[in-house]
Amino acid sequence: VPAAPRPALARALVKEANAHGEKLGALEAVAARLKDFSRKQDGAVIQNLVLAARERLGKVLQRAAERGAVLEEARKRSKQVPGHSPGLGRGSAPCSALDTGLEGQDKGECIKCQLAEHKAFQKVLRAKRPVYEATLRSGRALREGARLPQDLQPLEELLGELKERWDALCTCPVPGRQHKLEESLLFSGKFTDALQALMDWLYRAEPQLSEDVPVGGDRDLVGDLVDKHKVFQKELGKRASCIKTLKRSVRDLTRGSSSVDSQWLQRQVEELSTRWDLVCKLSLSKQARLEAALRQAEEFHTLVHSFLGRLTESEKTLKYGVFPEEEACQQLELECITSLGEEILTTCHPDSIITIKSWVTVAKSRFQEVLSWAQQQGERLRAQAAALAAEREETEQLLDWITAAEEALGLRDQEPLPEEADASAPLQVFMEELNRKQPDVEKVTKSCKRKLAVDLVPPATRRLAQGTAAVPLGGLEPQTPLMAQLLHRWQQLWLLALDRQYRLEMALQHLRELEEFAHFDFGVWRKRYMQWISQMKSRVLDIFRGIDRDQDGRISQREFIESVLASKFPTNILEMNAVATIFDMNGDGFIDYYEFVSALHPNRDPLRRSADADQIQDEVWGRAAVWGAAGRMGVPLGAELSVPPQVNRQVAQCNCAKRFQVEQISANRYRVSAGPGSGLL
Repeated sequence: VPAAPRPALARALVKEANAHGEKLGALEAVAARLKDFSRKQDGAVIQNLVLAARERLGKVLQRAAERGAVLEEARKRSKQVPGHSPGLGRGSAPCSALDTGLEGQDKGECIKCQLAEHKAFQKVLRAKRPVYEATLRSGRALREGARLPQDLQPLEELLGELKERWDALCTCPVPGRQHKLEESLLFSGKFTDALQALMDWLYRAEPQLSEDVPVGGDRDLVGDLVDKHKVFQKELGKRASCIKTLKRSVRDLTRGSSSVDSQWLQRQVEELSTRWDLVCKLSLSKQARLEAALRQAEEFHTLVHSFLGRLTESEKTLKYGVFPEEEACQQLELECITSLGEEILTTCHPDSIITIKSWVTVAKSRFQEVLSWAQQQGERLRAQAAALAAEREETEQLLDWITAAEEALGLRDQEPLPEEADASAPLQVFMEELNRKQPDVEKVTKSCKRKLAVDLVPPATRRLAQGTAAVPLGGLEPQTPLMAQLLHRWQQLWLLALDRQYRLEMALQHLRELEEFAHFDFGVWRKRYMQWISQMKSRVLDIFRGIDRDQDGRISQREFIESVLASKFPTNILEMNAVATIFDMNGDGFIDYYEFVSALHPNRDPLRRSADADQIQDEVWGRAAVWGAAGRMGVPLGAELSVPPQVNRQVAQCNCAKRFQVEQISANRYRVSAGPGSGLL
């Protein structure tokens, strides 16, 4: 077997894997540097890739080490098969040496010496037979363990060559030479010696052919016994002619003679004939027993290996379920194997007792192992089935309770919202019961997988009051339709309950606001608002500019209400509607800066409209007198009057935070200044 290069290939593979291990070490260093400059999720991906590569490389090294050990063991075993063959081949050299010098030997003493040497050689050959059988078993084990097709042919050739050489050694030269020596001894006149040699051979053969000799066993041993018996039958057939010649010669010698020697020879020949017939009969009987034992061994071998193969297949399918019918069939097969093994053991050869017992033990242990696993799997499946049934029953009970709760909520939704503060007590009781049912739902849904990313909150829950608990079990993926129905309806029930709670809270809050608004005092509100502005360390002008985003000097009532409600100032929509109406003094829907300041500081009267109007009226009459005098005196108007009263009247109507500054620079030409910019009119 060309097994020597394969350990070298395994070592080369291990060396290459170790080289990749060094590369992986460098890659780990690069990955560590990359993690320092990467995002957290990218660092996790890099770490997982490196760990996966390290794990796969470890598996490759482990498999390579195991493969190397198997190849080393196969190499040692492969060396044993060719190692025994030369020792067996050297046994043919003495046979050739014994065969020389046979021609021309006619002396009886010389023939007897050569016959003794031949018997000694047969003893050496019998001593070599255990070595031959061990070598044959090793070769068969190698052949059964070979995985590559190119290994099977060399093993088959080696085993065939070994068997042919052994058969040739046992059948051709050895029995032929012994037969020739016995014939030579017979023809040399040594009838007594030839007769004794044949009798000795028959006496030696008879115990081996006895009915009491066990011939059962495993397939390999019975096959070897069949081969041995075939060799014996060939030798028996070759001795038949020698027996006939001996009988004819003795009959010719004792014809007409009544001496004591003649009578003794006749008795010896009769005994020889009796022994010969008995040996032939026993040979045929042993052949029949060997054929029956071989069929029995083949059946046992087929049953055991097919049984073990089916056990392996059953073991693979056990993860998907248990098959009681197949288990019963396998139990019946095991009983057949056990009974057949016990039957073989009653007539088993001593060399095969351990083998048969080991095969029966292996079959029983494997069956018990698979059976125990099947029982465990069955118990596990029954427990899971019971758990699923209990879970289904509990799920149905929860669905019934959810249905009743939905109906109760639906009936309450049809009723008008209560106008009393104690009306939320039934809902509180319902929410407490809902919270008590939450652990039961979590227990039923514990088998559901978690979603990788939780979905966004449903739109219906966005308007819930701040601080309300989120919808439970929102990140689960149900595995069954019943579980999906339970989760969906439970979440919908929570949404309905939260929506009912929200509407009740809004109604109660509205009632409280109405009660508070019945005693609303703008002075108190203004005082609280001014204190809040003071706590914010702001000015009224800053507050107004923060609301007036377009900087046009006025804000709408809606903008004012939304801005105050959006701030942290404690108020409500009812109060703000009333406050906005008070702030809008002229009722045009807008609040200018002077209205804003006047509402917050009523004592200051920043508008000063009444004083301005009186001043304008005085100026109109005074200026009229001045103009008349000036006209009479011929004085230019610009020298005495800078701004006409109508211009001052228009300026007085300005409601901006900073009024225009008007200055006359020439006749009918005025400069109007508004903050940083100015223009001419």
